[in-house]
Amino acid sequence: MPAGRRNEPFETFMQPDVSQLMQNGIAHHQAGRLDEAEHCYRQVLERFPQQPDALHMLGLAAHHRGQFQAAADLIARSARITPHHAPCYSNLGNAQRALGQLDEAMASYRRAIELNPDFADAHLNLGNALQQQGRFEEAIRSHRRALELAPGFADGHYNLGNVLLAMGRFEEARECFERSLAIRPGHAPSLNGLGIVWQSIGQVEEALRCYQAALAADPDYAEAHNNVGFVRAAQFRHDEAIESIGRALAIRPDYAEALQNIGTQYEAKGMLEKALECYRRAVALKPDFATAYNNIGNALLGLGDLAAARQAYDHALSLNPGFAEAYSNLGNLLQTLGQLDEAIACADRALELSPGAPDLVWNKAFALLLKGDFEQGWKLAEERWKFADPTRVRRHYSQPLWLGAEPVAGRRLLLHHEQGLGDTLQMLRYAPLLAARGAEVLVVVPRALVSIAAGVSGVAAVRAEGDELPRFDLHCPFMSLPLAFGTTLATVPAAVPYLVAPAAEQAAWRARLAAGRRPRIGLVWAGSPTHKNDQHRSIPLEMFGACLQFEAEFISLQKEYRPGDIERMRADGRIDDYADRLTDFGATAGLIAQLDLLITVDTSVAHLAGGLGTPTWLLLPFAPDYRWLLGREDSPWYPTMRLLRQPRFNDWAPVMAGLRQRFVEHFTRTDAAG
Repeated sequence: MPAGRRNEPFETFMQPDVSQLMQNGIAHHQAGRLDEAEHCYRQVLERFPQQPDALHMLGLAAHHRGQFQAAADLIARSARITPHHAPCYSNLGNAQRALGQLDEAMASYRRAIELNPDFADAHLNLGNALQQQGRFEEAIRSHRRALELAPGFADGHYNLGNVLLAMGRFEEARECFERSLAIRPGHAPSLNGLGIVWQSIGQVEEALRCYQAALAADPDYAEAHNNVGFVRAAQFRHDEAIESIGRALAIRPDYAEALQNIGTQYEAKGMLEKALECYRRAVALKPDFATAYNNIGNALLGLGDLAAARQAYDHALSLNPGFAEAYSNLGNLLQTLGQLDEAIACADRALELSPGAPDLVWNKAFALLLKGDFEQGWKLAEERWKFADPTRVRRHYSQPLWLGAEPVAGRRLLLHHEQGLGDTLQMLRYAPLLAARGAEVLVVVPRALVSIAAGVSGVAAVRAEGDELPRFDLHCPFMSLPLAFGTTLATVPAAVPYLVAPAAEQAAWRARLAAGRRPRIGLVWAGSPTHKNDQHRSIPLEMFGACLQFEAEFISLQKEYRPGDIERMRADGRIDDYADRLTDFGATAGLIAQLDLLITVDTSVAHLAGGLGTPTWLLLPFAPDYRWLLGREDSPWYPTMRLLRQPRFNDWAPVMAGLRQRFVEHFTRTDAAG
């Protein structure tokens, strides 16, 4: 509907029956009976085709139906007949603004103000148009002038609140929405705006209360449904977010922002094709929607279509050259292509546009670490705590955080798990170094890692997550240890083994496995399907067929299987399955200790084997995790590990061919030596 209050028709001389028709039409119009109203207006125009009141009101009815071009044409005809009538120009501006003709709309509003400087609606509407152009200070002046003329103008307070909200002036915006609600209690848009304010300052429960109040006032208020979904998304409750945003789309199928938002939730669930479909529908409705083009790039990158992803990011930046997130994501794409200098340049550009944004800093840290620039990379990686990530657990302790500055001799230092199991296994190597400095090292890890952590030299005590902790003096997250030790590529503590399989588990596996002279080879071909990069790091089991032809005892170390894998293994008969006995990492370590070789994709088992000093062949995607660096076959973290890399994005065939050749070379030499 046009912004502002409805303007009464022109006061012109009309015959009594025509005047009655107009009054009847206006009564129908005010009651929302547009068909009856239009019938009355058209009857007037059949007798008097240039009757300006009927043209104007018929134009307003067209506007209410969303027929903006027809509205603009009809109201423009009325304005030509009565060129000194301010309300006509204000409503013409509303129709032009709905058509996206902002310059024309502002000219119409200014003409209305010129004719009537005290016309509050025209000042309000001019402010709305200025806001759409991003001219916020001018918009504020227009809205404040409207409120000077009409202090009780609820729409004036509401629209001023929207401008202040867009500027990040949250306290002032809150006051405006509350004034609007004091004048017009239960106004759904004002409640929704107040919810956005609360959400913007981190008061999520207050925000949710406002959105729900807006929906109680107007159950069909699509924006509030969308914003409830936004809250659920921030809580990582993706299914509930999809449900709420879906309600918004059921009410407004052409709601481009909701389509973009529901796409992000499908993307978070790994449903990239579904997400891409939503983003493409959004840009079809709103061709200048830079955010949706950016997300198209993200989905295409996840699907492996790098060329199309690059086009999407470029288009997003052409629409919004100041779009920091798009620069950052373009940097991620370039990093995937191995173009690290270009990726870092994109990260720097993103940070120029959005200084200090923690997710942008983290992206740059990732690129620096992958490049091997540990000195800068570890420092920037500390920004990880400043943005939400459901995979990372931040623990709040009253004791000081230790990042290497204070002496630790004679003090109890708590090391605590924060993210992936593999990360913690990798960083347990620092416990002996801390003990050598005189620290009493206390470790908190997931229960599955307790038996492994307990065997690390220098660890004085281990607690499972959730257990009561003894007294301690300092604490450090595991992934902050490289920074605390000033670790560089040249100083990575790489002595292995630093992990030890529990003796009871080793004995149990020795008794369980048949003795033989064949090489015993462990296999891990897939990681957790919930990992964000799993579709690129995991390998279909059937691709290992050529390797299984060698004379060896193959043992699966998979804890969970993909659909069809167990059936394939049983039908093939060459891979032994002990998944039911891999109850924790201690049991898995006991099995690894019996292997001659482990072949694995990038999962936590790779870190376990590397820390145990077991010979390991690690199969890596073209765009690896930062710790594996680029262009090298060895790992500074694990001396007994060899890296087999994809030469091209998403192409495992050369890796598997190289793996088979390594089998030929390695086991031929082994047999000859035997």
